Formats: sequence, structure tokens, C-alpha cells
Amino acid sequence: MQPVLKLRFSRALIVSCAFAIFAVCLAAKDFVKPVAHPAKTYPAHDDHTADKVAIAADPYDAPDKARIFSVNFHEHGFLPVFFIVTNDGDQPISLANMQVTLTTAGRAKLTPDAPEDIFRRLSNPHETTPIPIPIPQKKVKGGLSQKERDEIETSQFAAKAVEPHTTQSGFFFFDVEDINSPLEGAHLYVTGVNDAKGTELMYFEIAMEK
Repeated sequence: MQPVLKLRFSRALIVSCAFAIFAVCLAAKDFVKPVAHPAKTYPAHDDHTADKVAIAADPYDAPDKARIFSVNFHEHGFLPVFFIVTNDGDQPISLANMQVTLTTAGRAKLTPDAPEDIFRRLSNPHETTPIPIPIPQKKVKGGLSQKERDEIETSQFAAKAVEPHTTQSGFFFFDVEDINSPLEGAHLYVTGVNDAKGTELMYFEIAMEK
């Protein structure tokens, strides 16, 4: 191979490898929901053994856990909580009427924010600190990238039922912007979980400080 052709080939190979590495790194940043284990294996859970239903809540407030998101929710005053429901019974349970409330030590009662509320907060922060973004991203209404919007929507807990011997999971996001140490002494209350006959189960109470 002639020297000039060899040089061109080497450059083309380097460029190709660079693009391949870039693509791998970009894909690695895509959101992947954590694998859900049985609810009763998490430190913060409530297990109704008679009903064979357990619910757990796993806060993602620590920096190492929060890295699964490309959005810095803590910076915007949100607390992500990984919510897990396990049905060990032989009949399905309904979550269609489920209500989740985070009650803080100061008796503040917080309900999960809808994606639209999160979009609004992230699009209009009280203070904006410029952050260099090396990868151009397509922006949509509100100033969020499509990737960020997809991450927020796909991470949400959306199950309306849990089939027998299965587990459903997803994230709830609570607005804790004006609350110091929101998990200290806090409890998560879950109501509106119904059995296959439509009878509501006893409420679940989860101590979040565990």
C-alpha cells in the first residue's frame, strides 16, 4: 500500500473508531430503570403477609444512585423514589385507585408530581447556572431535550394492576424544594390498593428513614 493511501486509511480508521466510541458513550447515558427485586427485600417496606402484598420505597437521594438519571433532580428540588409493588398471591390486585402520600416529620403531606409539573420546574428554574453541553441535543417546548422528557415519562410508576406472583416498579417524584431533610422521620402512606374482588386492602405505611 502506498504511503499516501496508508495515511488516508489510518485517518479513516481513527475517525471510524472515534464515532463508534462516541455512539457507545451516548447509548450508555440512556436511562435504564433499575431491576426491581421483591418489595420485602428493601429496607423501607411494608409487608401485608395475610394479603400476600408488599410495597417498598427506595429513595434515590444519594449521588451514586442518582447517576442513573441524566437530569439532576436534586438540583431542581425533586426527590425520586423507586416504588415497588410485589403480589405474591394467586389473584391480581388493582392499583387503579391507588394514592401515595409522603408525610414528613413536619407533617407536610406531599403527593407525587405529574410529568407536566416536573417539565415546568425544569424549564423555569429559579436560578440558572450555565452548564456546557458537549453534545448538541434537539430542544422541545420548555427548553428540555426530548431525551430528558422521555426519561421523566418512562421512569414513572404507571402500573394499574399487579398480576399474581409478579412485581411492578417505577419512580415517583416529590417536590421537596422547601423542605430540609425530607426523609428524616418521614413516612410513605399508600391507600386504594384493591384485591381481585374490589375490596380495598389495609393502608400501607413505610418508614422512609430506614
